[in-house]
Amino acid sequence: MTAVVLTARGPFSLTAALRFLKTFTPACYTGGRRDGVLRLAFPSDDGRFTVTAAVRQERTAADDGAERAGITRLPEEGAVHADGGTVQADVTLHPAALESIAPSPGEEPWAAATAAVARALSLDVDGSRFPALASADPVAAGLLAEFPGLRPVCFDSPYEAAAWAIIGHRVRMSHAAAVRTLLAQRYGHRVEVAGQELSAFPAPQVLRTVTSFPGLDEVKLRRLHAVADAAAAGELDAAGLRALPAEDALAALRELPGIGPFSAELVLVRGAGHPDLLPRHEPRLHAAMTDAYGLADGSPGVFALARLAERWRPYRSWTALLLRAHADPRVTRAPGPYRRSSR
Repeated sequence: MTAVVLTARGPFSLTAALRFLKTFTPACYTGGRRDGVLRLAFPSDDGRFTVTAAVRQERTAADDGAERAGITRLPEEGAVHADGGTVQADVTLHPAALESIAPSPGEEPWAAATAAVARALSLDVDGSRFPALASADPVAAGLLAEFPGLRPVCFDSPYEAAAWAIIGHRVRMSHAAAVRTLLAQRYGHRVEVAGQELSAFPAPQVLRTVTSFPGLDEVKLRRLHAVADAAAAGELDAAGLRALPAEDALAALRELPGIGPFSAELVLVRGAGHPDLLPRHEPRLHAAMTDAYGLADGSPGVFALARLAERWRPYRSWTALLLRAHADPRVTRAPGPYRRSSR
């Protein structure tokens, strides 16, 4: 195990991330314990290791003093780190095969694992300018107040995001989540993370061997095999996808069988962690935008909404996530008063 420190540039709240995960069905998050620790387990991009991480956020002296006094601190009182807050992740690489040897700290697999953990929490993006959106857009101001410190919580990799898109195609999300969980339990690496047992999603080379599975028909299995092959070939590398112009990355993702426009956006935004892309094929987001800006009577088209979202640059993906959270009554808000988005 290696303890790594991730610097949150701009507001970030691990507590807000945990609240969001518990209502985000695709995450299938079962962290369970109310100890403020985020537990992650996922296959490395090359499939040689299972990466685990126990993530904690540094507390401030003011937080500790308030707790001793029996006071629940509100977000406005400093519970969210305004800037420069640190997040500690205890990262471990578990060899996927008995004959494999774990790398020494500092070697490339460790750097890749750390980058994946940071990307999953959007800590690889400088969010210091995110609060400035409030001065340019009253809706953004309301969202930032409603969800202080919440950044997009991503899939562990574009590979897992693409696999979820295939599993969840034309079925209820709860059913897809059950299939994904069962896949992990039967074929994934079972590991312990901070005292809790988790099952990582199967590595690409393992998923490739699955030829039948409850809830997955032959077409979905073929598509999952194609996703596994693409991941093994390095075609689903997060950094590589984000380095491309967004339209080129989306076009490349749509080459995968079963990955259409909606799924391609999901993989790029929530798999690779692209921070500045407005999904154009997500009707629920568009409905949330229409409602938040009081545009229901006008029924604006996607291009009009895209022009409206220009004011969110360079955090269009982040603001879109807050809008979806705002429209979802299942998402838990921070304790204490909050503002709803202004029209």
